[in-house]
Amino acid sequence: MKIIHIDKNHPLLIQQLASLGFENIENYSSPKEEILKSIHQYDGIIIRSRFKLDKDFLKAAKKLKFIGRLGAGLESIDTDYAQAQGITLFSAPEGNRNAVGEHALGMLLNLMNKLRIADNEVRNGIWLREENRGYEIEGKTVGIIGYGNMGKAFAKKLRGFDCQVLCYDIKKQVGNQDATQVSLEELQQKTDILSLHTPLTPETTNMIDAAFIARFKKPFWFINTARGKSVITSDLVAALHTGKILGAGLDVLEYEKSSFENLFQEDGKMPEAFQYLIKSNKVLLSPHIAGWTIESKEKLAQTIVNKIKKWLTKNR
Repeated sequence: MKIIHIDKNHPLLIQQLASLGFENIENYSSPKEEILKSIHQYDGIIIRSRFKLDKDFLKAAKKLKFIGRLGAGLESIDTDYAQAQGITLFSAPEGNRNAVGEHALGMLLNLMNKLRIADNEVRNGIWLREENRGYEIEGKTVGIIGYGNMGKAFAKKLRGFDCQVLCYDIKKQVGNQDATQVSLEELQQKTDILSLHTPLTPETTNMIDAAFIARFKKPFWFINTARGKSVITSDLVAALHTGKILGAGLDVLEYEKSSFENLFQEDGKMPEAFQYLIKSNKVLLSPHIAGWTIESKEKLAQTIVNKIKKWLTKNR
């Protein structure tokens, strides 16, 4: 069987799939339109995020048996059509969950202890101690929305901080020794720190809006390592202005899929809310790298290989 690799990944992916008997074709540069012309030849696709596998693309993939996506979500794939055609879908949230958990915790500690601000001041000859007095996680309540692989990994990192951890998820009985599952209303009543770990679905798109934020009883710190389009940025900024949100660590942005770099190059292109984010000392930003570590690159590849190997054994 032939597999086309659309994104470059860890070398073990090619090596181990070849040892399983697959013919691997690497095409990391041709545009989607060009690949569309030959996609009918392939039994498998390995992709990360280079482009969407929509219905028209999948229709042309007449022989396709599986898609392996090196990441947690499948929102860039028309999953309904793929499954209707009997195409097996593999994702790899197990591969980068630890990285996401560590990144979320790192952002939280940085924000609460004003590390970026203090570092910049010291580098510029400013020595302010009282102004940079921080906050501790101990004794606070951390609310996690979305308690799958990523949410569980973050909760695990909070062991030893002597804080209460609550989780909310649309699935029943997902709580464990690291977090108590509660209703969304209870989470909003008790939370001091909110971390988002949901996939992008119709239900989670624009979920964090003004009304959602207003339902929190206390001001809170906000971490988002999930999906940018789950948050209405202008409403987040309004809450930062009022102090309802004390600080925000954002690894993802609603703007990132729309030629992010162009926001800095074209006059009038940068949204007002984003202008606030990049200037505010209450905000910490990173370029969608929470799951992007040296270790996770290998783990993601190995996870997909293991799932394909299991599938191959079952279907031989």
